[in-house]
Amino acid sequence: METRLMNVSPEAFDAIRPYRDEEVEEVMARLAEDSEFLTALLRFKFPRLTSSILAPAAKFFISRTIKKHAAKIHSVHDLQLYVEGYMARMLATTTKGLTVDGLENLDPKQSYLFISNHRDIAMDPAMVNYALHTNGMNTVRIAIGDNLLKKSWVTDLMRLNKSFIVQRSAKGVRQMMASFKLLSEYIHHSLKEENHSIWIAQREGRAKNGIDHTDPAIIKMFYMAEKKSDKSFAEVIGSLNLVPVALSYEYDPLDVQKARELATKEQEGEYAKSEFEDIQSIAQGIAGFKGRIHLAFGKPLQAEDLENADVAAKAVDAQIRKLYRLFPSNYLALEALGEEDDIAFPEFDTACSADFNEHLAACPPEYRKHWLTMYANPVKNYLGRL
Repeated sequence: METRLMNVSPEAFDAIRPYRDEEVEEVMARLAEDSEFLTALLRFKFPRLTSSILAPAAKFFISRTIKKHAAKIHSVHDLQLYVEGYMARMLATTTKGLTVDGLENLDPKQSYLFISNHRDIAMDPAMVNYALHTNGMNTVRIAIGDNLLKKSWVTDLMRLNKSFIVQRSAKGVRQMMASFKLLSEYIHHSLKEENHSIWIAQREGRAKNGIDHTDPAIIKMFYMAEKKSDKSFAEVIGSLNLVPVALSYEYDPLDVQKARELATKEQEGEYAKSEFEDIQSIAQGIAGFKGRIHLAFGKPLQAEDLENADVAAKAVDAQIRKLYRLFPSNYLALEALGEEDDIAFPEFDTACSADFNEHLAACPPEYRKHWLTMYANPVKNYLGRL
């Protein structure tokens, strides 16, 4: 039986897909002239100049620099090779190294649907891409919510870097279902028609409390593209080669901000983000210290894991829980909370404890309970206590 997916024209995805090679030069030229983008770069690189008399000259210099580099960029691959240098520099200056496990589970000729835990807006998929690229594999297309795309230049940057848009802002049940169906169809199209892998978070939003949990609704969305076919749920999801991915950061550059948000919600019932808080989070996640980072690719889900969305979500959770790398910061946080009585702790040197205490001291006292809980929860999760 022919499915509806087979009748979907690629043009149907134009509003959400990443930019194609033939669009790169035009988009780069547009960014080089975008005043808000240039101001954002100025604020990030030279904050003291932002409101000074030299700001226009500095923006002109930044624009010329972008145009100079853009002259050498004619495809998405060219852009990612350019970004690779910045990634290597970022890893050298803001981390104590990236380790990777599980690449042996992957066939370089095969496309995969990587479903990942989610701690950082930009760094999570960037780490996956960096690991794949440096090991001779193709990079992934990245699912990103339209809540992050409040400025045209942000949309351009994300779509240049192989991001596609999850339309979370759709209004009403009918529009929302149509958006999710289109998203599902695009994921199937990318994986099956273009043999291009996908990265998507296991749930909407970052796990600010340190608890990694897969939302079954994500799995159900994957099924929507072929829901009206004669294929079973297990057949449809199995055809996507779904691979769990676990990212572990020794320290989160946004830990204080996340703890503040959790504390505010607890005290006031809600937390209202500032207009460009997500964009600021992206910048801080890139520039902030992360300590050690571990990335682990799991094994493709098997038929017994795919009976329904709930079973599949639990299978993803089980792999991520075991793949997650626990650092001294996780155990020391549990100890600081006084919840370590029956847990066997690894031994840490004094340097680990000193680093941990320094990071804890940087967190205002009123947020420390949530800060500690965020780091302690992965230990509880690993032990199956959450």
